[in-house]
Amino acid sequence: MPESPREDRPLHPVAAGALVFGVSGAVLVLEILAARLLAPYVGLSLETYTAIIGVVLAGISLGTWLGGRVADAIDPRRILGPLLILGGLLSLATLPGGRGFGELAQGRSAYALVLAVLFSFFPPAAVLSAASPLVVKLQLRSLTVTGHVVGRLSALGTAGAIVGTFLTGFVLLPAFPTSGIVIVLGSILVAIGCVLTAMRRRRLGLLSASVLAAAALALVGAAGPSRCDVETAYFCAKVEREGQSGRVLRLDDLSHSHVDLEDPTVLVFPYVQVLGDFADVFRPKGSPIAMLSIGGGGFTLPRYVAATRPGSRNDILELDSGVVRISKERLGFKTGPLMRVHTGDARGRLRDVPRDSFDLAIGDAFSGSAIPWHLATEEAAEEVLRILRPGGTYGMNIIDRPSQDLVRAEVRTVQQVFRHVALVAPRDLIAGRAGGNYVLLASDSELPLGRLEAHMVRRRNRNIGHGPQVVVAGSELKRFVGDAVLLTDDYAPADQLLTR
Repeated sequence: MPESPREDRPLHPVAAGALVFGVSGAVLVLEILAARLLAPYVGLSLETYTAIIGVVLAGISLGTWLGGRVADAIDPRRILGPLLILGGLLSLATLPGGRGFGELAQGRSAYALVLAVLFSFFPPAAVLSAASPLVVKLQLRSLTVTGHVVGRLSALGTAGAIVGTFLTGFVLLPAFPTSGIVIVLGSILVAIGCVLTAMRRRRLGLLSASVLAAAALALVGAAGPSRCDVETAYFCAKVEREGQSGRVLRLDDLSHSHVDLEDPTVLVFPYVQVLGDFADVFRPKGSPIAMLSIGGGGFTLPRYVAATRPGSRNDILELDSGVVRISKERLGFKTGPLMRVHTGDARGRLRDVPRDSFDLAIGDAFSGSAIPWHLATEEAAEEVLRILRPGGTYGMNIIDRPSQDLVRAEVRTVQQVFRHVALVAPRDLIAGRAGGNYVLLASDSELPLGRLEAHMVRRRNRNIGHGPQVVVAGSELKRFVGDAVLLTDDYAPADQLLTR
């Protein structure tokens, strides 16, 4: 029997397995990178992750189904190479596409977010997922081995997805920019597609056009506008100049911290002014305290306390070591024996803090629509109470919208743990006419609310456009809370309360 032409032979089992493994891994790499590409525009909330996971799964589902239909209608050898080329080009297009559609979705509804993900990441997920059924069809030479072939390739596809997930989250993102990862991934897919196409010894025009298109998309993606100075393991970070010595640290879609390089006592953000005012009045003026900050950012308040209360001990729990590095390099932050930063998840770190260690704890880990829900629960508040000394106080920054569902739930939750609770915010926010920052104060001892109000008046602490800061406590706070939800580790729909 004459030898079959090279182009009509089935793929070698190793090559087939490698293709399915690699393509499945590529889809999961894109899925994780989608969050990084969209975060500077829409933030990192549960809604963001839900939209990405749902849309990519829809792409995988449709692509696999269509790939199977096409494999039965057309010789897979003819289209496998061009399909991978198209998948690689669509992967490269996620850079300009994600930025453009993310810009359009910024500040809009969840529907706009889903559409941004749909237009940016559904096409490459669907096209790349269509490759696996084509490879399976190429390997099915006998019905007697159908189960073996399908089972083997399905397992390899799943393994590729697992490896792609771990590789991206643990290795690639901490080491390389998102744009660079996308460009390399898309270029590899285009190159593999070109090799498979060239094996059929035709379509030279397609190969040339594919290479040119890939190069153009890579250039556009690399040169396109980016909101990041630095991509850390968790954030798109940017430092913006404000005046001669002022600097603003942006993390994803939020202006996170304002720092004055020359004068650490300058507090610009109104909610930070409130926290600074409370730090001024809750202990005798100028006496050293021990303060724990949950969330670092630009480390504005720890610097303020260090300057206004010399000898104070500041411990900061910051999730992202990249943020610490940026603050040291760009914002003049310095650590030392009295200014210590502990990186890692704050909830886990809290468990390691000895009982009765601090006079003041500051929770400032909420970032716009990004809610670390495990820091908003009753159990988290109990951990904070445990590490406070008798008479210690917990001050917490909460961001909410006019629905006020989140801030009311958080107040009710903290009231389950602390005997004395108050809320400070601009009058329009308390009335539900605007959204922004609320400061929650809690202690097992009486709060010095009178001294705080007087101090805020002297500072003329205002939230421009939303009226002066007001203090709500007692029966007025009870009416404000109403029938709010209690947040626990078992039930904490914090993201939904914010975006409802």
